[in-house]
Amino acid sequence: MSKTVFKSVFHSEFQELITLKRSLGFKYQTEEKAFKRIDEYLCTTNLKEKNITKELCVKWCQKRSYESAANHCNRISSLRVFCKYLCGIGFSAYVPPKGITNHPPKYNAHIYTDDELKRFFEAVDKSQSVSGLCPYRSLVMPVFFRILYTSGMRVSELRLVRIKDMNLEERYILVRDGKNHKDRMIPIQPQLAEKCIEIKNEIHSMSSDDEYFFMIRPGKEMTLGNVYHNFRRYLDKAGIPHTGKGPRVHDFRHTYCVNLLKKWTLENKDLYAYIPYMRTMLGHESFEETAYYLKLTASLFPMIREKLDIGYPDIIEEVRFNEKEYR
Repeated sequence: MSKTVFKSVFHSEFQELITLKRSLGFKYQTEEKAFKRIDEYLCTTNLKEKNITKELCVKWCQKRSYESAANHCNRISSLRVFCKYLCGIGFSAYVPPKGITNHPPKYNAHIYTDDELKRFFEAVDKSQSVSGLCPYRSLVMPVFFRILYTSGMRVSELRLVRIKDMNLEERYILVRDGKNHKDRMIPIQPQLAEKCIEIKNEIHSMSSDDEYFFMIRPGKEMTLGNVYHNFRRYLDKAGIPHTGKGPRVHDFRHTYCVNLLKKWTLENKDLYAYIPYMRTMLGHESFEETAYYLKLTASLFPMIREKLDIGYPDIIEEVRFNEKEYR
C-alpha cells in the first residue's frame, strides 16, 4: 500500500489506479509522485465535483518558465493517463490531446573513447575519503565505476546492490526485480571480484546481509546525487568536457554495449548466438531495445557496418527508438 496521501476530490481514483497498475506488475513509483502533484493542483482549484474540464486541463498543461521540455511532456502525459482512466470508469474528463508540446531533442549517446576511459579511471583512482561524510569513497568508487562500465548495469541497479546479492565466490551480482520486474545474474570480472572481496573485508565485517554493498556509511545507500556529483568531479579532473547535457553516467552502459558488439563483430562471432546474451545482460524485454545498439555501433564504426548488415540487414535501417527505453 502506498504511503502517499491524496486529498483532492479524486483521492480514491488516484489510489485505485496506482493499485491497479501495481497489481499488473508495474512499480508505478514515479507515476505516483506525478499523480500527487496533479492531486495538489486539483486541491488549489477547490474542485468539488468529479469532473475534469478542458479549462482545468489547459491550465495544467501550460509550460512553466523554469520547466524543461522533458518535464513538461511528462507532466502532461501523467494527466493524460489519469484522465483516460477516469473516462474508462465512467467519469467526465477532458483528455489532453497528443502533440500539444514540443518533444525534447533526442540525446545522442556519448561513447567514451579508450583515452577518455583511461583518463576517467585515473581520476577515479585518486578518490579521497572524507571522515564522517564519505569514509569509504577511496575504496568504493574505483570499483563501483569499473563494474558499471564492464557490466552494462544501470546505475541504480548497482548502487542499491546489497551484500546478499554479491556472490563473490562465483563472481556474479544478482539484480533483483530490475526493469521489467526480472531478476538476472551479472558476471563480475575476476580482478573486480577480488576488489569486491577487499571491500567486503574492509567495511562489512560487522554488516548484515541486507546492508548496501556500496554504502556511503553504515545504513546509508549511495544516492543518485552521490554518483552524479562524484562523476562530474572525475570528468573535470580527467579533462572531459561536460556540456550540461552530457556525457552522462548512463553513457557507460551505451559504451559497454557498443564496444562489446564491436569486439564480437571484429572477432567474426555469430551475432545471432551472442545478441541474446547481451539482451539478458542488459535486462531488455524486447529485441528492439538491443537492436538500438546494433544501429549505434554501425553508425559509429562504418568499417564493421557491412558485417552487421549481413546478420541484421533490415534492423540497422529500420529500428526506431525512444532513448528513454534503453536505460
